[in-house]
Amino acid sequence: MGKIVGYIRVSTSQQDVENQRHEILEWASAKKVFITEWIECELSSRRSETERQIDKIRSLEKGDKIIVSELSRLGRSTGQVIMLVNDLVRKGVSIEALKQGISIKAGNGEEIDQQSKIMVTVFSLMAELERDLISQRTKTALAARKAAGKSLGKPKGLSSSKLDAHREKIEELLKFQVSHAAIARMLEMSTTAVRHYCISRGLSNK
Repeated sequence: MGKIVGYIRVSTSQQDVENQRHEILEWASAKKVFITEWIECELSSRRSETERQIDKIRSLEKGDKIIVSELSRLGRSTGQVIMLVNDLVRKGVSIEALKQGISIKAGNGEEIDQQSKIMVTVFSLMAELERDLISQRTKTALAARKAAGKSLGKPKGLSSSKLDAHREKIEELLKFQVSHAAIARMLEMSTTAVRHYCISRGLSNK
């Protein structure tokens, strides 16, 4: 039996790696298997494959399995994800994407089957669409606020936060009823950090 590898990628030290680790360990417990190796990195998806340690994933061999909390950990775009998944399956490496419930079994030197390819494409496109829509709404709203001469700052008496730089964006997202979890994904921060920031700044009551 090959290795079972858990891959975790976060973008900042504030983003909680334990959420991803917990999901992977819960899957392993349910399947009664052991995670034989962990690959972790603290980098944006915009960085190179080598920096994101994707080269270690590509070095996996036939019979190995890679576990990720979600497909977006593997690449920034649908194209990147599909190409990596295809390369792995052709080598005989299986993939588990837990949040999407995708389980891709390795073939015999062939690309992923059509059903799996459709699933990967749909979920990846949905993630891209979410990013694009929220980004466009935010840019439009911020432009309107700037044109109206409005500015926002940190209330007196509060310690500074890395999220202060994103305050206007966060406020606009909240107006669109975007959840703390979704905002955290957009900013590549932990949900806990975003929730605490919103409450402490009086942006959200819960």
